[in-house]
Amino acid sequence: MARLDYFAPGVYIEEIDRGSRPIEGVSTAIAGFVGFTEDVRGGAELFKPMLVTNWTQYLNYFSRPNSDGFTDFNAYLPFAVYGYFMNGGGRCWITSIGTQLPNAPKPPDPQPASVRITGRGNRPSLQFTMRPEQIAAGTMTIVISDSGPRPLPEGTEGSVPPNTGEYFKVQIRRGDETLEEYDNLTMNREGNGQFATYAVTALRNSMFITIEDISQTGQPLGRRPGNGQYELTAPIPATPPDRFSSDIEGVRDDRTGVRGLFEIDEITMVACPDLMRAYQSELMNLDQVHAIMELMLSMCEGANTGDIPNPPNRMVVLDSPPDCPKPQQVVEWLNRFNRRSMFGALYYPWIKVANPRDRGNPISVPPCGHVMGVWGRTDETRGVYKAPANEVPRGVIGLDYDTNFREQELLNPLGINCIRRFPNRGIRIWGARTLVEPDKTEWRYISVRRLISYIEKSLELGTQWVVFEPNDEDLWARVRRTVSNFLERIWREGALFGASPEQAFYVKCDEELNPPDTRILGRLYIEVGVCPVRPAEFVILRISQWNGIEDEE
Repeated sequence: MARLDYFAPGVYIEEIDRGSRPIEGVSTAIAGFVGFTEDVRGGAELFKPMLVTNWTQYLNYFSRPNSDGFTDFNAYLPFAVYGYFMNGGGRCWITSIGTQLPNAPKPPDPQPASVRITGRGNRPSLQFTMRPEQIAAGTMTIVISDSGPRPLPEGTEGSVPPNTGEYFKVQIRRGDETLEEYDNLTMNREGNGQFATYAVTALRNSMFITIEDISQTGQPLGRRPGNGQYELTAPIPATPPDRFSSDIEGVRDDRTGVRGLFEIDEITMVACPDLMRAYQSELMNLDQVHAIMELMLSMCEGANTGDIPNPPNRMVVLDSPPDCPKPQQVVEWLNRFNRRSMFGALYYPWIKVANPRDRGNPISVPPCGHVMGVWGRTDETRGVYKAPANEVPRGVIGLDYDTNFREQELLNPLGINCIRRFPNRGIRIWGARTLVEPDKTEWRYISVRRLISYIEKSLELGTQWVVFEPNDEDLWARVRRTVSNFLERIWREGALFGASPEQAFYVKCDEELNPPDTRILGRLYIEVGVCPVRPAEFVILRISQWNGIEDEE
């Protein structure tokens, strides 16, 4: 930056930034899910969003140890997240609304809060169980680390046995507080108590946990529990049925539920697959389901108009109710819902996937998770401007209903995107429309809506350097150059229509847009127009007979 003061004679070196600042495109395929999970642990919290980048990480947060991550009551969220990652989805945010159905019968003997720790060779070693009076106090952590034999008292004759690696230490923590600590432990039931204490004997009088030796026969070194931190979490209580709907909606200030998920700026697509699980279980009636759908669409629209302080680059993927398997039924349901929005997309019918909790037999699940994975895969391989259709949803082994051509003629104009089975081509997503009003043809396609959102958000973040700069012609020229460079780049990628940049977009930032009156108010107006590419939804081949001789006039 140029200096404004020179006092001593000499040579001064100045670095001057004359280039325009390139605008980097934002991420377009980051999902947000709301639904039931098998567990909530590892730092995740009930009703609060948690970042997950792969299926293994999902298991660490939302499944029980050594579990497959699915639930005994067939919650749809694990299937949606699994399908999302399988189809090419990247990172996502998960909000758990519970680990059991609120109206499910309670077991006569509730499962105690316990954790099993394995030793060498992945064999069972110790089981720790939280004492009942400690359950209300919250999660505890069992920390196991290396130790050694107990040293002999000073002045005592004899020698300490060598450290064979069988000795360990147990700490019981809650947060950063160490509640109890036991050192010089061993799995040797008949060891010399002068040098080490059998673990079960040492922890017998613990005020916080009970301990059980579940190891098989073998040497103490082989039965020693593995080092690490192990959470001891109390069972998560189910939400009362009368509060369930409000808990799903959540509170913005507390970052809970659907409202809390919308506070994560990077999320660009949202789904709530277990709305349908709650509807099937009679936790929510259809009007309550519609209320949550309406909330998600309204928050997307409010962010776009500036009424809600959230990023305006989101879409909601909706699912049809499970009791509407046929085309006419889903049309009747959509007419009852009677909500249109360019920020919504609906896919039909439900898909069949393998259920790990039923020996791999098919189970019908909402398609939202698999579809959002396809959105992410298409963004990665082609670009956000490519319609996420004519793509194979991975992991799908069947459909709840095989839609034919005539039936899709009924559904497609209404914005219902069909998933269809084709001979020799497999199951494919065969629709790319939003749920916008039919007369708003400019927002008819998902790819157009998402492309414009991508451009808007990228320009918003990429022009932050302009704020508080002198509002003059030099700034206007720099802004035009910066924005034009970005738009030309995505035009070259194929996102904009036109044989030249001049046909594909324009950028206006001059004195006409920024007269003295607006400059006095501290405002800078930039007008951008783009011509997005649209999908070739209808391909018409015009064929006629030709005799090979040009017609003479």
